[in-house]
Amino acid sequence: MVELGAACLIASPIACLYAAGAAIAGARRGDRRLVESSRRAIYALCALLTVSVVVLEAAFLRSDFSVALVADHSSTTTPTGYKLTAMWSSQGGSLLLWAWVLSIASSGVLYLTRGRHRELVPYATAVLAGIGLFFTMLLLLGANPFDRLDPAPAEGAGLTPLLRHPMMAIHPVMLYSGYVLWSIPFAFAIGALITRRLDASWIRSTRRFALVAWIFLGVGILLGSRWSYSELGWGGYWGWDAVENASLMPWLVGTAFLHSVMVQERRGMLKVWNVSLIVATFTLALLGTFLVRSGILESIHAFGASTVGGPLLGLIAVVIVGSAALIVSRLDDLRSERRIESLASRESVFLVNNLLLVGLAVVIFWGTFFPLISEAFTGEKSSLGSPWFDRYTAPLAIVLVLFTGIGPLLAWRRVSAGSLWGLVRVPIAVAVVATIAVAAFTDALDHPAALILFACAFFALAALAAEFWRGAAAQRALTGGGRLEALGRVVTRNRRRYGGYIVHAGIAILFIAVAASSSFQTSEDLRLTPGQSGQVGDYTVTYVEPTQSIDPKEQKLSFGAVLDVTRDGKRFATLHPARQYYSSTTSDATIAGFFEGEATSEVGKRTSIGGDLWTAMRPDLAPLDKVIAGVDRRLEATLPEIGSQGPTPAQVEAMRAYTDRQGAAIRNLAALYVANPLPVDFRVNVNPFVIWIWLGGAVSVIGGLVAVWPAPEARRRRVSDVYAARLARDLGRA
Repeated sequence: MVELGAACLIASPIACLYAAGAAIAGARRGDRRLVESSRRAIYALCALLTVSVVVLEAAFLRSDFSVALVADHSSTTTPTGYKLTAMWSSQGGSLLLWAWVLSIASSGVLYLTRGRHRELVPYATAVLAGIGLFFTMLLLLGANPFDRLDPAPAEGAGLTPLLRHPMMAIHPVMLYSGYVLWSIPFAFAIGALITRRLDASWIRSTRRFALVAWIFLGVGILLGSRWSYSELGWGGYWGWDAVENASLMPWLVGTAFLHSVMVQERRGMLKVWNVSLIVATFTLALLGTFLVRSGILESIHAFGASTVGGPLLGLIAVVIVGSAALIVSRLDDLRSERRIESLASRESVFLVNNLLLVGLAVVIFWGTFFPLISEAFTGEKSSLGSPWFDRYTAPLAIVLVLFTGIGPLLAWRRVSAGSLWGLVRVPIAVAVVATIAVAAFTDALDHPAALILFACAFFALAALAAEFWRGAAAQRALTGGGRLEALGRVVTRNRRRYGGYIVHAGIAILFIAVAASSSFQTSEDLRLTPGQSGQVGDYTVTYVEPTQSIDPKEQKLSFGAVLDVTRDGKRFATLHPARQYYSSTTSDATIAGFFEGEATSEVGKRTSIGGDLWTAMRPDLAPLDKVIAGVDRRLEATLPEIGSQGPTPAQVEAMRAYTDRQGAAIRNLAALYVANPLPVDFRVNVNPFVIWIWLGGAVSVIGGLVAVWPAPEARRRRVSDVYAARLARDLGRA
């Protein structure tokens, strides 16, 4: 069965090569049969890679350790659900996922455009096939997921403990899908540049793919931050890590693209911006893929140094140089059809949004790659920490939040001063009152940047609410009915517009939560033994007793604690943080192996609308070192030596007895931890409004889904267009 997956992977570059060649030849000769053939070759690529993925997943499910990828990233003790997700925790498996998602998306867009853009689509097909060719060849030559081991080991290394988390089962898929889907509008933009078909038609055909890419990438970022907050034990959700930044940059530039294309569709402007933004977005998506796999920057999320970093860097160079040459050669065709008539217009606000979003991406790019920049000029690597990022991104973020509220209020072309004041006076009043209230009841005056952001966010939320109110009122005046019913109708009929408003509201909520949780956080490190207490803000934290548990199936030992928390003398919560230790499969030690492998934090937290009380723990296990070493010596003395011919029946029985003694020793150690409690280092955080980060993100995702879902009228138009295209084709044949 593994051979079938390997054979399909070998055939995949052939399908890509044929698709690219047939598409270009068909475009130049005007031969529709070749173009159709190239489209079917992409379908074949999708089928081939689907078989490869299914075969590889089957190998993980049955623990086929003759496949090197399975042996390195799974084991018989890995839970079934995580066996299925272990594929994308590896270098070869994640690249296979990249290529597979690309084939699915390419097949989808080519199917949807099969009767349109006859000049443009063949070149877009060739670009997509070229990207597919690169990744399938990269798999075959640099990270083949079907490489075999002979002889096959009896047991695998197992999935990295940090990845045994529900968020990490979904996060990579969302992130890779977001990266990959940006290739669709990129390919069509290149096709439009080659054929000089630079009107908005290529945008309309790929807009939903861009929106879905934006949604997937945003969900991936949110899930990653949630995992970091819950699993890493440091108490934060964003650390300006290189790979975190690599996912944020294409999201920011892609957001600018989604705003900018509306100006071209409506006013025929910003054409150079649009092709440049989509090229930059796709390039940054490739850069994110490169950073994870190159090892040039340190990151907890990276795979480390590998052989695929160089080829990925080469692809990025080709994309940048080739796209730039095309754009420069088409500057005459990319001239705007109109000019911005007034600074008080929606198109001017969109241009400002472009500058702010791209500015944020540039600042993050500089900070991320500063270690390499400093090394090139000084010979030493110097990293920039979170304070640097916060200092330079905060002002841009504040202005950006303000413009999320201003943009929806303005009409296209121009707005008179009187009309503008009538639109903004209520949101300004709401923002002023809300900001004064926040300043009065919190210590926000000590954090002026946060207070300014609150004011801008309150303005944006009030402005967006006013837009919904006006839309519902207008709809109610036309059709009657209740206000909620009218609001539902206006959103349904204008999903793209009001979906965007919902996205803006979610972003405003998210920024309020980020500012509140980072500015007003209280954090303390406490070293406690049972019965001792510590003060964290308004909370008194008491270490009641230690706990322990053992999971033989996952080879996991957990040392935990019971914390009693009171507030103002009243019982507030009981928390159960823990530290989980996994047996190291690379160590010959018996008990020490649990503490030489990776450990994870099981966070204890109390979540409410107002914020989180968050705790993580790290026991001081140094006093147990001598005990563990002594137990290991006694156990190793009873370990039978097995020759090259395999174990004898007596040795098999001795191994069983050894395993029983090992299990008993682990249970005794866990009991010793509870009977003779050790000092424990606790990190206790009070994080105000942190839950609203993910709630705001969820609101934005819902808004994106509203915007991407076609309105009933659009679906009817699409059906009519299909029938019209068929009629034209039939008449042409006649």
